[in-house]
Amino acid sequence: MLDVGSGDGRRAQRIAAAAGIETLVLLEPSKAMRRHWPAGIRGLPIRAEDLDTVEEAFDVITCLWNVLGHISSEAQRVYVLRQFARLLSPNGIVFIDVNHRYNMREYGFLKTVGRMALDYLLPNERNGDVIARWTLGEMTFATSGHVFTDREFTRLSHKAGLEIRKRISVDYRSGQVRRSPFGGNLLYCLA
Repeated sequence: MLDVGSGDGRRAQRIAAAAGIETLVLLEPSKAMRRHWPAGIRGLPIRAEDLDTVEEAFDVITCLWNVLGHISSEAQRVYVLRQFARLLSPNGIVFIDVNHRYNMREYGFLKTVGRMALDYLLPNERNGDVIARWTLGEMTFATSGHVFTDREFTRLSHKAGLEIRKRISVDYRSGQVRRSPFGGNLLYCLA
């Protein structure tokens, strides 16, 4: 299993253990996050955009918590997805989740409707580019990223040669699977 954007590696270790996967490779560019990896874990200190340097096949590739949304352009996102397709074993599967731009449960109805109108008037890849801010104590932190539509992610997957086998809408706050794609973020199983 290859986990892309592993952070401290705990999530990937839990997933691998629960699935009975013995070989786990973590990919994380942040030196600060890699310091938290347990001793003996196999890891790649690279960005997803550098996967062309990897030459082995994986039965499972995970790319979770909108890691794909931190890749700066559509061309680079397609490139990373093509690398996933290249690195996937013949019967392998890729699990990717992305923040859903129209997740009304998380982002609110008015914001969602406003974004829908903007997308209709100005259709381009940058419509999903966002800046998130949060405050901890006296400090405010900000990061930028991209939030996706199902149509956009489907198009990117097809460009990369990946087939969507299943799409699930997940409410990140509760962990519940939602019937409507507008009720959560989007988890894809691809091959």
